[in-house]
Amino acid sequence: MMNYDGIVIGGGPAGMFAAITAAGSGARVLLLERNDRLGKKLLITGKGRCNVTNDCTAQEVLQNTPRNGRFLYSAMTAFPPEKTKAFFEEHGCPLKTERGNRVFPVTDKSQSILDCLQRQLRAAGVAVKTARVREILTREGRAVGVDTGTEKIGAKWVILATGGASYPATGSTGDGYDMAARLGHTVVPPQGSLVPLETAGSDCQEMQGLSLRNVAVKLLNAKGKVLYKDFGELLFTHFGISGPTVLSASCHLKGEGCRLLIDLKPALEESKLDERIQRDLALYQNRAMENALTDLLPRSMIPVVLRRLEIDPEMQANSLTRQKRRCLVELLKAFPVDITGKRPVAEAIVTSGGVKVSEIDPKTMQSRLVPGLYFAGEIIDCDAYTGGFNLQIAWSTAQAAAQAASM
Repeated sequence: MMNYDGIVIGGGPAGMFAAITAAGSGARVLLLERNDRLGKKLLITGKGRCNVTNDCTAQEVLQNTPRNGRFLYSAMTAFPPEKTKAFFEEHGCPLKTERGNRVFPVTDKSQSILDCLQRQLRAAGVAVKTARVREILTREGRAVGVDTGTEKIGAKWVILATGGASYPATGSTGDGYDMAARLGHTVVPPQGSLVPLETAGSDCQEMQGLSLRNVAVKLLNAKGKVLYKDFGELLFTHFGISGPTVLSASCHLKGEGCRLLIDLKPALEESKLDERIQRDLALYQNRAMENALTDLLPRSMIPVVLRRLEIDPEMQANSLTRQKRRCLVELLKAFPVDITGKRPVAEAIVTSGGVKVSEIDPKTMQSRLVPGLYFAGEIIDCDAYTGGFNLQIAWSTAQAAAQAASM
């Protein structure tokens, strides 16, 4: 049986970074990945550009981590975004910061991040092997290696970094959850986070392909309580709604009866919006309503708005009553979309759920149940908003696990 100091299971961002960090401390490390190549999911992040982190403080990352952010305090403080940026910059991958403090490689290609990690794996002397781990081996309650089904490999410690259950085609099929559960860990059932939302009715489908920029959104529960607010982009799709604001809102979706309110004109107070509408109606007073609103709204949205207000599209603009105009103002400031649920977890950017954080030491990422077993990345029950925060969680937890394991 071949032996290493440590074995890292999973060749995604957390797994690669953990392997690099541990090997950099002098450990003999084996990285096992079930796919025929590393970083498959990494390549599709940020629409193929890889939003590698967010240029903010550790505290701001935690503020953007609605699920178990406090658990990450030690790891994030020890390895904040500035250290992530320094790692890639110092190892030949220059970065740039865009709107929302999102950090990308200057090349705009995820491949640049993957190439950098693979160079460092080679430089650190990490052994990389294609194999699907079937089981984590233990002796007297301690992790001592892995079984791939074809061979058993021994080690002093094991880092489990197999990702979540989103994008299963990239290899994230929940294997790690099963391995952790067999060792006694509680796995919070995975569901989609940062996932598009399905909606009632056919209005969104009618506007399919329409992208709105600079809109304000509020997610309300069945009692009308605001669960989440955001500003930015939104996209109507064949099943409902998507886009950055919606993906972040999905983290807060709880139970039935949730509704999204879209402020289509957040820069205008109601009185100013009313004045704007009056000017348009005066300018196009002899036109049909469906043509009088073209300066105000995207064309595919006009039929939906008029139908909701029960306004005849062919009615002349100068016939619109003051009361209907008032209703139009109110609708544009709070366009309601009823949510019926999330898209499947397979379509989610990030998985919510995973190994329960109370069973993991937050300073070292070591299992509280199985000494020698560590966790890193998305397999842990933590998830954040869109903007590079989830990858930062991967880097920080990988660093904590690898440093503690290889001491």
